[in-house]
Amino acid sequence: MNNFPKIIISGGGTGGHIFPAVAIANALKSISPNCEILFVGALGRMEMEKVPAAGYKIVGLNISGIQRGSILKNLGLPFKVISSVRKAMKLISDFKPDAVVGVGGFASGPLLYAASLKKIPYLIQEQNSYAGITNKMLGKGAAKVCVAFDGMEAFFPAEKIMKTGNPVRANIVDIKGKHHAGAELLKLDPLKKTILVTGGSLGAGTLNKSIEKHLTALIAQDVQVIWQTGKFYYNGILERVGLNYHPNIIILEFLNKMDLAYAAADLIVSRAGAGTIAELCLIKKPVILVPSPNVAEDHQTKNAMALVKNDAAVLVNDRSAEDTLVTEALKLLSNKERCEILSENIGKMAYEDADVVIAKEVLKLIKS
Repeated sequence: MNNFPKIIISGGGTGGHIFPAVAIANALKSISPNCEILFVGALGRMEMEKVPAAGYKIVGLNISGIQRGSILKNLGLPFKVISSVRKAMKLISDFKPDAVVGVGGFASGPLLYAASLKKIPYLIQEQNSYAGITNKMLGKGAAKVCVAFDGMEAFFPAEKIMKTGNPVRANIVDIKGKHHAGAELLKLDPLKKTILVTGGSLGAGTLNKSIEKHLTALIAQDVQVIWQTGKFYYNGILERVGLNYHPNIIILEFLNKMDLAYAAADLIVSRAGAGTIAELCLIKKPVILVPSPNVAEDHQTKNAMALVKNDAAVLVNDRSAEDTLVTEALKLLSNKERCEILSENIGKMAYEDADVVIAKEVLKLIKS
């Protein structure tokens, strides 16, 4: 391998794609400080802000995904794909990468296809238990496919699959010895049972409705709630509930110190995105997953079931959550033995240092 490897990392669209991509880039830099990394994303998507904020250069392609339920909005898609492949070809000609990494999302398709045409080795990192369209199409030509779940030979050639787990942000899962610090920051009683409810940065309507509907039941049981509403729902909830509704209910738009929130919690209620699940496995606490129904191929349910079948999480369906989620959470909190079993089993599914393992595989692709 040369001392100055050049690598393109492509993909994005959501935090679930961007954070692993940045983690892989950081690992590459730690192993090979002289390597040069270029990101390729989709114009107008969050990677165009998040990647430069992480210290990396990014180029945007004018590409978007298939708009379900709207033929009109898809009419321009073939032209976007053709122009994006052309731009990707030029990027590869100009940058001359030794290897390419695709993490899924709109932008990875044209870039990986261009890499295959240019005979540049590429690695795919598939985060979910159900592979996305882009990754499925390009998996056959990949030198390596790094996955986080079993059964991925349904989508990719078995000989190319390597189970590595999903890269996570190391600072977020570092919770050891932080329980009291988390309780202090969030103004909680460290001795009371605490539920963390998180729907990601934008929030999850079902989780918010479920908590709001049953606030009195939570207070009656003297259970504390760290309620991360998300940006989209925060103001509406404050208008209806009020910021200081009850000392046990901590309402927050966003959690800047996610590690402290995880540390303070006895039980976590969450959506079932692959990145979130990777974090939860490392945190090793009892979890109730409420998969989002608004995702391609219902992949969050498939992600959640991978844990449920190993008795590593409890699943509550989105459609029934408003009525049953809080009841399930209170029942689980009161069952210490069940919580211990779930914690032990989810911990068994954790993958340490996935970012480093994947980065080493990328560098192996680069011939000396």
